[in-house]
Amino acid sequence: MKENVNINGQKLNKSLQRARDVLETEARAVLDIRELIDSSFKETIKLLIRCKGRVVFTGVGKSGHVARKLAATFASLGSSAFFVHAGEALHGDLGMISENDVLVALSHSGETEELIKLLPSLRRMGSSLVLLTGNCDSTMGEYADICLDSGVSEEACTLGLAPTTSSTAAMALGDALAVALSSLKGITPEDYALFHPGGSLGRKLLTKVSDVLEIRRKNPTVCEGTSVKKALFTMTDSNMGSTSVVDREGRLTGIVTDGDIRRHLEKEEIFLENPVEEVMTEDPITIAVGELAVKALNLMEEQEINDLPAVKGDRPVGMLNFQDLLRARVF
Repeated sequence: MKENVNINGQKLNKSLQRARDVLETEARAVLDIRELIDSSFKETIKLLIRCKGRVVFTGVGKSGHVARKLAATFASLGSSAFFVHAGEALHGDLGMISENDVLVALSHSGETEELIKLLPSLRRMGSSLVLLTGNCDSTMGEYADICLDSGVSEEACTLGLAPTTSSTAAMALGDALAVALSSLKGITPEDYALFHPGGSLGRKLLTKVSDVLEIRRKNPTVCEGTSVKKALFTMTDSNMGSTSVVDREGRLTGIVTDGDIRRHLEKEEIFLENPVEEVMTEDPITIAVGELAVKALNLMEEQEINDLPAVKGDRPVGMLNFQDLLRARVF
């Protein structure tokens, strides 16, 4: 192995072309795999949808890394799935697998020693076995309940040895299996959000207006007849740029914003003792406290407003601030 490689422009350009060749080779292999989706793929889907246990992925080496990734993909799309290293399974982790589980093994050759050693135990346990391989005419291929062909014509590696195209093809086929299964199960964006509460989609689909109100816990409110001056003090005390206006029954009738007050200052300087009804916006835009916070954010962007009364029925229960929505990261 050469440690000090003299890199010149010609060599660098040649390596870039080789990188493009790798992408072309792997892309072509994935498209070829599409033609291999047949009755075996359909039977695998039927087996997985009927599975009363979990989907267990296993493998070693590069296939093990792909299997671990596929287990995570299946789990994120609503299937109870996890990864077990084949080597560790030989030394006790096989106890994690039950007869109700479906084992999905990845082996490009179909002759992986650690996986073959698991076969007698799997037979006694009664677990179903699906094999993703480039060689269905192998020891494991003959044993498996279903064999999914992920064979490729060539590796993208310059030496033609390192698992490159074969790993990509196996991962793509596994992804196709996961997405097809989730589609059959009817997984919705809301379901997906439940599995990813910390992600941006989870925040968008799970965060309610009531959750964002907890950030500030402010509900600046004044009654009709209150002076503009007192309304201004209420806004200041709450660190909000507006206050709701309610009638004697507590029903929302309007909103006063700092912008309303500034605009009236341009017309007349002495109006602070006047009732808030003279400056408030009647029948203001509101949002129900049970709505999604992202809906409030979109509404505020469309209407170009910074504060939005959150209501329960016709009563204001809080005031949403645009910055609070950004802080909740529901965008």
